Amino acid sequence: MNETNTTEVVQNYLDSLGELEGDSAVEPAIRALLGRAVGRIQLLCRAYLNQSYRRLTRPPLNLQTDEVLSAVVERLLKALRETRPKTVRQFFGLANQHIRWELNDLARCSDKQMKQSGLPAELVPVPESSDSSLSLNARHILEAIENLPEDEREAFSIGMSQAEAADLLGVSAKTVQRRLHRSLVLLTEKLSFLQ
Repeated sequence: MNETNTTEVVQNYLDSLGELEGDSAVEPAIRALLGRAVGRIQLLCRAYLNQSYRRLTRPPLNLQTDEVLSAVVERLLKALRETRPKTVRQFFGLANQHIRWELNDLARCSDKQMKQSGLPAELVPVPESSDSSLSLNARHILEAIENLPEDEREAFSIGMSQAEAADLLGVSAKTVQRRLHRSLVLLTEKLSFLQ
């Protein structure tokens, strides 16, 4: 099947998953759903890793997209046994959440290992920002993002190009652009005290 049909196919899997009961029927359906969506989840992992968690791609971790993907798919397998997203939007929102959690966990572990390594401070690279040791300003920023209206928060944090996000959300690229612009305006207003 071609990639442009992924949204429709994933929605069909989600619909059928909602009708199933019993572990023996649900497990193969979850695996089939993840098998079909893995290409997009991989793109999300790559975007997060290369844009927001770049330091994890350097020594000592040298983290690769496929390593993150593997951990996220495992997380999603467990999550989908308990949670049943009804829409493609909810499904990829769940995937985004688990990608962030996985990368934040890795960043925290890496920071902890570097502190415990006993290396002289000048040899330990200064970590780029991550969720592991947030300043007060960073907490204000994350709180402001979490408090955005749902559409604007989604456009702001989806981690895809506007065209890809539009396809995933089932709206036009112009709508994604408007939501992104609105999120930036709201964040600028809420965080004006940081200037």
